[in-house]
Amino acid sequence: MSLSGNAAFRRLFNEIGTVDQVGIEERVAKYGTRSIKKASKVKGLKLAASMVDLTTLEGKDTPGKVASLCQKALHPHEGLDCPQVAAVCVYPSMVKHARRALGEDTAVRIASVATAFPSGQAPLKTRLAEVRAAVEDGADEIDMVINRGAFLAGDFQLVQDEIAAVVEACGEATLKVILEVSELETYDNIRAASFIAMRAIRPNDFIKTSTGKTSLNATLGNNQVMIEAIRDYYLDTGIPIAMKPAGGIRTAKQALTFLIAVKETLGDEWLNNTRYRFGASSLLNDLLRQLEKEKTGAYQAPYYFSEASESY
Repeated sequence: MSLSGNAAFRRLFNEIGTVDQVGIEERVAKYGTRSIKKASKVKGLKLAASMVDLTTLEGKDTPGKVASLCQKALHPHEGLDCPQVAAVCVYPSMVKHARRALGEDTAVRIASVATAFPSGQAPLKTRLAEVRAAVEDGADEIDMVINRGAFLAGDFQLVQDEIAAVVEACGEATLKVILEVSELETYDNIRAASFIAMRAIRPNDFIKTSTGKTSLNATLGNNQVMIEAIRDYYLDTGIPIAMKPAGGIRTAKQALTFLIAVKETLGDEWLNNTRYRFGASSLLNDLLRQLEKEKTGAYQAPYYFSEASESY
């Protein structure tokens, strides 16, 4: 890194503080020791289901596959009292098909990855055109990736200017800013990138851990670093920022542990799908399996539930 890049990181760390890695690891280890029983567990399972962004991001996606995903989003499992998921997440070319399948009168939102997902390696005007096209086709939410090369070089102003340009291109659509934590190398960098994003987005826009396309995705540790950044930013500015861990959360037990982290760090105001989401489609069927177990006392085989997705 250049001298100017090093100086930029030092200035930002002096401003926002650094992360106590040992403290973070000890804190998240305690979340796994909490016990949730019966009615509280069912409530938590349903809450987690309502926070899922049901996702398909495959090169082989088709309108038919997206339509099936939308049906799963609207009706997760027949005979089970489970809420609809928060959103379906698709590539921009599939947004119009998702809108056709869901219709206009639905609480299930359409999210679209844009800005040359997952690398972000395209000219800014190309990335912005993709955002505008997805919104025009019916996307309610846009998931963008930050310029990690510029961030790691210490060119924070460029990162922030690009996010601000995407905010403008979104119009009324909600924006989720993906940090891609696996490429940021340290907890200090994850906290720094969180602040850079939060300073450019609007109240109730999201910061998000990952694309789900790299080897390391959401963990309790990097989730904790980001929700503590959200807490500190909120206490300083009064601006609420939402959070989406993505990738790697596959079981109901994991999801409940993430919700405990949110409750104990941000409070009950973040325990809803406008402030917290799971980018973890394969999680949905395990939540359904656990709800079926709580209802009948027996586990059903995985094939008892319809396919959720092939991503994340």
